[in-house]
Amino acid sequence: MKISDTIAFAGVGATPQGKLSGRTPLDLGIEAFRHALDDAGLKKDDVDGILTMPGTTSPEGGLHFLRFGEAVGINPRYTGSMTMGGATAGCLVQMGAMAIAAGLATTVACIFGDTAKTGGSRFDRASGGETSWATWGMMSAAANSGIAADRHMHTYGTTSRQLAEVAVACRYHASLNPAAVMRDPITVEDHQASPWIVRPLHLLDCCLISDGAVCVILTSTERARDLRKPAVLVGGFGQAHTTMNLEQEDWWYVPHQKRALADAFAMAGCATSDIQVAQLYDNFTISVLLWLEHAGFCGAGESGAFVENGRIRLGGELPVNTAGGNLSESYMEGWLHIVEGVRQVRGESGTRQVPDVEHCLVTGRGMILNCSNAMILRKDAR
Repeated sequence: MKISDTIAFAGVGATPQGKLSGRTPLDLGIEAFRHALDDAGLKKDDVDGILTMPGTTSPEGGLHFLRFGEAVGINPRYTGSMTMGGATAGCLVQMGAMAIAAGLATTVACIFGDTAKTGGSRFDRASGGETSWATWGMMSAAANSGIAADRHMHTYGTTSRQLAEVAVACRYHASLNPAAVMRDPITVEDHQASPWIVRPLHLLDCCLISDGAVCVILTSTERARDLRKPAVLVGGFGQAHTTMNLEQEDWWYVPHQKRALADAFAMAGCATSDIQVAQLYDNFTISVLLWLEHAGFCGAGESGAFVENGRIRLGGELPVNTAGGNLSESYMEGWLHIVEGVRQVRGESGTRQVPDVEHCLVTGRGMILNCSNAMILRKDAR
């Protein structure tokens, strides 16, 4: 089954982001769905596939897809819900692409909505395979990435100021994005002065917590070419996972991410040198450094130096997270990375547009550093 370039993004949509009192994950998801339909020039009856990610405050849990379908009035041919944390968005897009390629659906909407900011969700729970992790301080995802950052620093000499370069670049990009939650520019000194969360991670090393929703719609490339916006091709994708944590010696380095990236590049038939812009999952600044190494933009241990001197800012060698990312745009668990990737390939990102984008790399990761995926979005050559 050939998938590369046969499936395309037809439409993308997002709600306002941030603190949205009085909203629910469901009504936010419906709003994002409507925006994506309008972006594509489609009607709801054109959609015969629904894939959803329940928000952290969604009461339906695994039945979320049923409630969403009922609310929008669609009885899909292909449907389901999935929860893999920040890896979910990419994995659902890949499922949707495979469903269309297999003839199980013609047009698939992938939706996420959450009220993590106002809905009472807590991200400080024990972060591990069992609750006993909490007894020795493993609280929240920051603890896992704190270990990764500390080990990277010890092994390769990476510094906190180099991590700051990621936060500063993302905030600069967010300052150009009217929809971003955090738009005030920051400096390396601001980063260094921000409170510790889990050493060696400062507050400004950590992603936001946000309300909002996102929807992306997939269809065949042939059909997408007849719709409202330019087709953005799914050139290649891959995912990789591990079920092991601390018992794996190099767990902190999340080596399975390399496999996801290698599969995506192989399917797309391109290399890192073909990528003009990257949307790299950034729940923490250290995450971006690891993605850069795994994707081959630099060698192991070289990412700290790589992000210096504006290299990952607009105008640099590899602009990263051009809408602000999880660190500054909004924390939609990676869904907005896909939206920005589509807009960059279309040429719709305004003052933050990277010139002549042919390929965009989008990545996601989630759970206890267990799950990862990567996608190559490609401009339609036709």
